[in-house]
Formats: sequence, C-alpha cells, structure tokens
Amino acid sequence: AWRRPELPALPPTSEELHWLYPSLHTGLLWDSSVGEDTSVAREACELASRALRGPLLPAQESRLLSALSSDPRLAHRLGVEPQHLPSLVEHSPAVASALLLTLLRPRPSGRVEELMDVLARSEMSLHGMEVVNRLAASVELPPEFVHLYISNCIGSCEGTQDKFVQSRLVRLVCVFLQSLIRNRVLAAADLLHELQAFCINFSRIKEAAKLFRLLKQMEGGALPMGGAGSSSGLGLGAAGVVGGDGLELTLTSHAISSGGDETGGGGSGEDGGG
Repeated sequence: AWRRPELPALPPTSEELHWLYPSLHTGLLWDSSVGEDTSVAREACELASRALRGPLLPAQESRLLSALSSDPRLAHRLGVEPQHLPSLVEHSPAVASALLLTLLRPRPSGRVEELMDVLARSEMSLHGMEVVNRLAASVELPPEFVHLYISNCIGSCEGTQDKFVQSRLVRLVCVFLQSLIRNRVLAAADLLHELQAFCINFSRIKEAAKLFRLLKQMEGGALPMGGAGSSSGLGLGAAGVVGGDGLELTLTSHAISSGGDETGGGGSGEDGGG
C-alpha cells in the first residue's frame, strides 16, 4: 500500500512558546444576570422590534413602558439603532420618548447624541413634535438640538408644494413653537429673525400671524425673550402643563381636526404684521 509521507514539523518561534503554558485567569468574575428573570427583557426586546414595524396595541405599549421604567438598563438592550428611530417615533411616540429620556439620564452618551441628531433631522411630523415636547417637559434639551429641529421644521414647511398640506404643517409648527416659547424651552432671541421671516412668509395663516404678534411683543419688551406665558416664572417643569398629551390635543385641534385652511381674514393687515 502507498503511504503518504509525513509533513515536517515547523520549528516553534519565541512568540509561540507562551501558548504551551497559557496563563489562566483565576479571579472571580461576578455575573449580575444570575438569578434574574430574563422573560421581561425578552418580551421588551420583542415588543420594541414590533414597534419598529408597526403600532403596538395599548396593552403591549403599556408593558414595554413599564419594563423600561422598572429597569432602565433595558434601554441599552432593545437594539434600537439611530436608523430605526424615525420608525419608532411614528409607530410609538410614547416608547420613543421613554427610550430617549432613559438614555439622557443621568448623563447623555455618544449613542444618545447620535439618536438626538437623527430626531432633529428626521422628517417633520406630529408624532415627532410630540416626542420633542415630552423630552422638553422632562429634561433640558441642548439649544443646538432645539435650533436644528426648528430649522428642519421650517424647511419642511417651505419645501412642501401642496398648499393644503403646507397650511396644515405651518399651523402645526406655529402652535408647537408657541408651546416651546411659553414654556421657556426656546429662547426666541436666538432665532428671532428666522422665526419672523417664517411668520411673514405665511402671514395668511392665522396661527402664523398669532406667533408673529407674540414675537413682536417679545422684541418690544412687553414679554421676556426667554419665555412668554409663565407668569409665575416657572422653568422647564412648567412645560408639563402643555406638554405630553396636551400638546397633541392642542395641535390636533388647530391643525388636524378642521377640514379647511383656517386663515386670518386680515392676513395682510394687523394679523400679518408684515
């Protein structure tokens, strides 16, 4: 029988000798997951995955919010990447708000900054405004994020060609901006000229004319530039009065429920201000 020749052994090098007697790690490593009930985490991950594909049932959304509230560490395990955030905002704004709030506390990380940047640049929508308003009612948002989000909303309004859709978007933005200004989330002085130009451009719309009058009062000193409606001088904590579901109801009543384009009759006169 034919016998295959044996291959010669290669001489070992000095770098390979330590593998002959590898050093073993003899210290004790604590596994914090031992004894934990992982069923809640598995269900939360499954529900978060569903929320990326479509709206959750109220009971499912409640369970996911409860799981995030009881164990904030789940926010890092749900697998929500920056590219997934717009879908989560549209399908479940309450979950998106809770996720971002959990990641923002106690100290923002690089990952949450990336998520916030995606939120600021995402397509304008009612659910997106609801998420931003809930965040502003609970934490102090970076001015850069607020300015970028507002500029994105203004650009979305100006870039819409359909006049009916454009009017609804403008009304949404105007009510949203008044909420931010009155609750001292937005310092109007930083974007005064941009906001005034936006109002003048859409002065035919009643909400834009109302926002313009508010800005002119602030510019004239009748109202403080840092905030307009809090007579008690409350800060971000007062945003909860208008925040959360209150903003959604306000925006809906102004810009969704009404069927036509509600404009101010004197848009070029006193209401227009321009």
